[in-house]
Amino acid sequence: MVLTTTSIRESEESLHCTFASRYVQEPLPKFKIPKKSMPKEAAFQIVNDELMLDGNPRLNLASFVSTWMEPECDKLIMASINKNYVDMDEYPVTTELQNRCVNMLAHLFHAPVGDDETAVGVGTVGSSEAIMLAGLAFKRKWQAKRKAEGKPFDKPNIVTGANVQVCWEKFARYFEVELKEVKLKEGYYVMDPAKAVEMVDENTICVAAILGSTLTGEFEDVKLLNELLTKKNKETGWDTPIHVDAASGGFIAPFLWPDLEWDFRLPLVKSINVSGHKYGLVYAGVGWVIWRSKEDLPDELVFHINYLGSDQPTFTLNFSKGSYQIIAQYYQLIRLGFEVITEITLNTTLCFFKSEQQLPGLYYLI
Repeated sequence: MVLTTTSIRESEESLHCTFASRYVQEPLPKFKIPKKSMPKEAAFQIVNDELMLDGNPRLNLASFVSTWMEPECDKLIMASINKNYVDMDEYPVTTELQNRCVNMLAHLFHAPVGDDETAVGVGTVGSSEAIMLAGLAFKRKWQAKRKAEGKPFDKPNIVTGANVQVCWEKFARYFEVELKEVKLKEGYYVMDPAKAVEMVDENTICVAAILGSTLTGEFEDVKLLNELLTKKNKETGWDTPIHVDAASGGFIAPFLWPDLEWDFRLPLVKSINVSGHKYGLVYAGVGWVIWRSKEDLPDELVFHINYLGSDQPTFTLNFSKGSYQIIAQYYQLIRLGFEVITEITLNTTLCFFKSEQQLPGLYYLI
């Protein structure tokens, strides 16, 4: 137990006249831990005043993440902010809520799972971690197949458009995968499916399509990509799959354009990532990756730990992380439901279009 002692005079001084106390008269070291402690009231005031120079999140029109949630959800967040998500034995209900979210999203994305089956997916720290995990799954499956065929497996590549988010460049560099980018052209600022398929070779572990480009918000034509890639796979004997980066559009398309085929309805789509902290209406820090089936996630990437007693399968890049984003995501899904999420999405999008009749033919995320 940590004990702190403060004289009555110091405590009253910091509480009633912080700006006249010695705590603001003496410079506070920026890069070294102070030699002496200070009352909690003074520390709070100093930090709070510095943070006033930050921008107001509610006024950040450039933000791609949620900056407001209902007070009831804020209470749930504060009540669970000290829970370490990885301690599944200690917090089994939180684990259950994550599994429910995974299954809700799998059904939303038309994964081929029955009502009583368990979908394959995991909550992540944003879409960046989700993309790393999906990319690793593709790389390991490709390597295993090449090894079994007695072929070289040291030069994997991914085909994407040049409009991909920086997390794809990070994955390629961190995990030694060549990133083959389809160049953009004037008036066409997304990946051209035909050119992408042309760039596919025997070393391609997947083609990454973007549902909601960071540059323009456009949806790439995943259906056409699936058709062209299916044809090439038949001609070459390859089985190159598709990953859909739906970080932005995954919580938009199913509600505004439910008939748009971009998800697991297309046979070559093996995994999808989505950011819950964007249009999933949760504060920053939560993403999701969903796989089509168990066969698309290599067993060797799943670790089993028993630190707390029972077997706990885990597939994440990090170990410890907070539980509150998972809980907040579950709250939003059950609180709003399909109907209200659709209304929120429609109201947001209508701000940029003249009428509701314009929406069905425009596959853009604004």
